[in-house]
Formats: sequence, C-alpha cells, structure tokens
Amino acid sequence: MKQNTQTAVIVIPTYNEAGNIGKMIDYLNETTFPYIEKKNEGLTADWVMKILVVDANSPDGTGKIVQEKSKKYSNTYLLTETTKDGLGAAYFKGFKYAMKELAADFVFEFDADFQHPPETLPSMLKAMEDGYDYVIGSRKIKGGEEPEGRDFMRMLMTEAGGFVARFILFFPFKHFWDVTDPTTGLKVTRVKGFIDQMSFDFDRLYSRKFGYKVQLLLETLNMGAKFKEVPLKFKNRSAGESKFESDTTTEILLSCFKSRWFDPFIQKFLKFGIVGGFGFVVNTLGAKIFKNIFITPESNLSLLNGLCNAAAAELAIISNFIWNNLWTFSKEKIDPSKLLPKFLTFNLSSVITGIIIPSTVIAILTSLFGDQLFLYQIIAIFGLTIPLNWFVYNKIIWKK
Repeated sequence: MKQNTQTAVIVIPTYNEAGNIGKMIDYLNETTFPYIEKKNEGLTADWVMKILVVDANSPDGTGKIVQEKSKKYSNTYLLTETTKDGLGAAYFKGFKYAMKELAADFVFEFDADFQHPPETLPSMLKAMEDGYDYVIGSRKIKGGEEPEGRDFMRMLMTEAGGFVARFILFFPFKHFWDVTDPTTGLKVTRVKGFIDQMSFDFDRLYSRKFGYKVQLLLETLNMGAKFKEVPLKFKNRSAGESKFESDTTTEILLSCFKSRWFDPFIQKFLKFGIVGGFGFVVNTLGAKIFKNIFITPESNLSLLNGLCNAAAAELAIISNFIWNNLWTFSKEKIDPSKLLPKFLTFNLSSVITGIIIPSTVIAILTSLFGDQLFLYQIIAIFGLTIPLNWFVYNKIIWKK
C-alpha cells in the first residue's frame, strides 16, 4: 500500500432500512467515492473507502440487500448482530470490526437514511488530512442547517437540548465554545491514538441509544483529539421510520450528566474538594482553638487572627498532602523515595497559597472591616487557596 494511502471505513448501523440502504450504498460507490478518488476539494491522499453496515438482523431484509450489494461492490461489508443491543453498541461492534478486519485508519459514524448528506464526506476527509483527529458535522455553524418543514417542537427540543448538553458536558471549559452540535451523529475519528485506545465493552455505555454520542464525544476530546466542525446540512429522512423516540432528549441529557459526573477530571476534582473540605475543617477549628488559647485583652486581633490561621493552616497542609497522595492522586502516587522532597515542595507551595496569601488577606480584611474571622477565611480559602492549590497539585506536585 502506498505511503500516502489512507483507509476510511463508513460504519452504518441499520434496523429496517431496506428502503434506504441500497440507495445509499449505490450513491456512495458511484458518486461520492469517485469524487474523492479524483481528489476534489483539495484532497491529496489516496483514500481507500469502505462501507461497513452493522445490521441488527432486520426483519425487513436490510441485511439481504447489503449482501447483494457486497457482490457488486468489493468494498462493502455486512456485519450482522446476533442481538439488537442498541445504536451505541452497534457502533462499538462496527469500530472493532473496522480496525481488526478492514485495516481502518479512520472510522465514520454515518446514517443510512440520507439525513447525513454524502457530499459532506470529502470536506471531513480533508480535515483529517490537515491533521485533525476528530471531525463532526454541525448544523449550528455557518453553512450548516436543519431540514425545512421540521416540527417546531422537535426543533425547540433540539436547540434547547443541545445547549443544555453542551453546558453539562463542558462548561466552563474551552469545548463549551468549540462544540456547537454535541448531539450530531455525523463524525469521523482517527483510529491511532483514539479509537484503538477505547474499550469496546458496550456495557460501559451510559446509554445504548442516542446518548452514546455525547459519552464518546467527551471521551474522545478528553483523549486530546484535535477537533474541528464542518457544516452539516441535515436532511429529512427519505424513507423508513425515525429512530427518534419520546424519551430521546431525556436519555441524552442523562448520558451527559453521567458522562460529566464520572469523567476522571471531575472525579479527581471532587476528591480534591472532599480532601480540601476536610482540610478546611481542620483549618477553621484549629484557628478557633489556637485563638481561644492565645487571646488576651491586650491582643492585637489582626495579628492574632493571622497567626492562628497560619498555625492551623499548617495542620491542614499535612492532612491535605497525606489524603491527596493516597486518594485524589492515587494514580500519580508519589514514589516513597521522593516523598520527603515532594512534601517539602508541597509545604512550600501551600505556605504561599494556604498561609501567606490568605493570612495576609485575612489580616487586611480584619483591619479594614473588623473581627469576622470565619467570613474572611471563606473568602480567602475558596477565592484564592483552592484554585491556586488545584493548579499547583496538577502541574507540579503530582504531575505525571
């Protein structure tokens, strides 16, 4: 195979698509693939295009049609599911087959019903040639559009659901702005470093229906995929019945919530928060105890509050280091031989972020507004210490 040859497999899950699948296979092979072969739209690679239909043993004869087409087109394959496990599971089966049996370099997620225009494929391939790892078709960017005459409530649910999905999945991070159409079904993903790193145990999917889309979207982006959207002019279904069900929106949003909740970053941050919360208790109680021990009628409250907080903060620092190393950053647990220098580095950084900065702020606030120690601790710890510590822990102390 030539060095600049790339293999792209278009995975098309089907169930009762006899009215569409034959037309789609013909169109791809007789119109779209020759257009790609001629290297239109700036394409430079020699693309080997293959079609893999993953059929859920459709009773309407979809599989038989694909079998007949595979006799005509050598690049067309049929994978028949023994059990109907849902859309997400069908794609997983297709991805696995495409890698192992068809030598895929890239895999497409595609529909049989012409709602995804085949004309979009060349621009997506061009983006992959340009170095992108993950390209999706978006109805929301310039050049993309919804089909004419679509039901108003369906449009409203799509718009509102898409925004809420983006918010749950990404806010406030950069992909909230990058991803405009999180529920789109038209995607192409690089195999090396991405698809080949995924677990194909579909029992891990939070949804085996439409909700799989948002889970794979978040997972792929979290792998560091270089991402791009291309315009998608979404079409009305030409034949057959829509797969959209009454619970689809709820199911997608639930998948969004689970995907974000169980995201390793969020789980780590939650652990960080729990450890920090325990440290906060140690800090506040310790400061109160120290203050009760050392306060006198002649005490300078500004100085006393600052010193008591500093002493209590050191106890919290020790607690935080122990529990973060054992729990929050257990996967990056510090080697015992490096424990002491790492603790000293941790302590030094915590002295700055957890003692000097907040204690100075507390002392200044006490001087300006009076003795409100607990309130000032909340302002200093949550406004300064927590975000600074999260940055230092990840970038310095427990950096991989």
